[in-house]
Amino acid sequence: MTGSDGKDSEGRVWRTLGGIELPPQADEVTLSNSGLSRDEISTAGTPPYTRGIHSTMYRDRLWTMRQYAGFSSAEATNERFKLLLEKGQNGLSIAFDLPTQLGLDSDDELALGEVGKVGVAIDSIDDMRRLFAGIPLAEVSTSMTINAPAMVILAMYIVVAEERGVNPLELRGTIQNDILKEYIARGTYIFPPVHSLRLITDTFSYCGTNLPLWNTISISGYHIREAGSTAIQEVAFTLANALEYVQAAIDVGLAVDTFAPRLSFFFNCHNDFFEEVAKFRAARALWYELMEQRYSPSNPKSSMLRFHTQVAGVSLTAQQPLNNIARVTIQALAAVCGGTQSLHTNSYDEAIGLPTEESATVALRTQQIIAEESGVASVVDPLGGSWLVESLTKDIKEEARREIAHIDALSGALKAMEEGYQQRAIHDSAWQHQLDVESGRRRIIGLNHGIGEEDITPVPQAIDPEVAARQITRLAEMRQNRDADRADVALAAIGKAAGEGENLFPHVLHAVKCECSLGEIIIAMKQVFGSYRAPSGF
Repeated sequence: MTGSDGKDSEGRVWRTLGGIELPPQADEVTLSNSGLSRDEISTAGTPPYTRGIHSTMYRDRLWTMRQYAGFSSAEATNERFKLLLEKGQNGLSIAFDLPTQLGLDSDDELALGEVGKVGVAIDSIDDMRRLFAGIPLAEVSTSMTINAPAMVILAMYIVVAEERGVNPLELRGTIQNDILKEYIARGTYIFPPVHSLRLITDTFSYCGTNLPLWNTISISGYHIREAGSTAIQEVAFTLANALEYVQAAIDVGLAVDTFAPRLSFFFNCHNDFFEEVAKFRAARALWYELMEQRYSPSNPKSSMLRFHTQVAGVSLTAQQPLNNIARVTIQALAAVCGGTQSLHTNSYDEAIGLPTEESATVALRTQQIIAEESGVASVVDPLGGSWLVESLTKDIKEEARREIAHIDALSGALKAMEEGYQQRAIHDSAWQHQLDVESGRRRIIGLNHGIGEEDITPVPQAIDPEVAARQITRLAEMRQNRDADRADVALAAIGKAAGEGENLFPHVLHAVKCECSLGEIIIAMKQVFGSYRAPSGF
């Protein structure tokens, strides 16, 4: 039983996963207590876009089903891409291995033991050609989860497209290119922050003219949430990072409407269904208000929050792994009810290893069942007007706004990160969640509740043990067969441009065409920019 004070018979107060206190029942009083009237519930497709960025949402076009894939070699990943496209996926999303994410070639001593393990190894233009062999780049939208070396990877993609006769003006896709969240939550950074931001604004500038359909950054709350943040912190830290990028671009002379329409976002979707739906609605409205108040853009798309969603990898359990199908379904349904533009559903075996062909197919079919059988895509913002959802939307929006104001008081996301503010906040939230799980206050089926004998243990995707040796051999052959003098001149030009403040993108493009490797290009920059090591204790 629950009393009028919101406590149950054992004295517990019911809260969302993120800690928002829940009323005993949601009704008109809940809305009025949050300061929101029904008259304030906006229409989809109109500012502040709480109910969605399009007036008809999925009635006219479903979200992009973009399954994240990448492992072993370029050839193996290419096969998985073709399989997913054949089964109905309509967008590609590339997972790169750890050395590639850190700008290391596969023959670098620091890459030992990591080549092809958590993504595909891409060392050169040759690898990019193999990765997209037989895939029509003018017809497929491609997302790349790459950050510190994003400029180099995008340059390789552009060159491959040009070789296939595809005009870069036609290319559609996204590079993550979000370095602040790497310092805060994920760790695949290379250069000091100021130089990393310079690479991002160089990319904004180049792509604004040369790749107008490309999303030049995907500002990610996903990894912030995976590191242990609450839903409110995910929204606040992500939007604070986005404001830092907007200001950095303006500081180098870019007009807001030349780059802001191509900003995209990437959010997590966790288990608390109603909190997650409300989170997406709150993020859209808050971003609109922040952009309008601070920058007054002329193009409506500059204030419109478009986002990709991936369900919560951290919520999956190795225990009773088939239970993860239910978790993924709940999370994917929340993302759709929240108005996502594209979606990745995790495979049920990802707490054990890389997805198999079977588990990846089940994950894709989950999206297709939601789209075609559940009915939720038939109605715009199907939970809009719900007393509970509207109240949670209001609460998350206002709490996130307060958190952003605090970050502003610390001189913005970059300065706050350098002081370790976001890192400590995430650590505290993660620690509290762990205490809740260990004490049983937060129940997780198969882990601390509903524990039983397990009969099914999936066999994870196997990684070819020879992939690293083949990558090293290919690199050696490429260096032996290329015009060495031409490559050296191209690398020297990168170093010169880095030191003189010239836009680096054209020089990186030229170096890729000269068959310079990813690692060589990054080293040329590193010789000027240096490397970054986070202060102890962050």
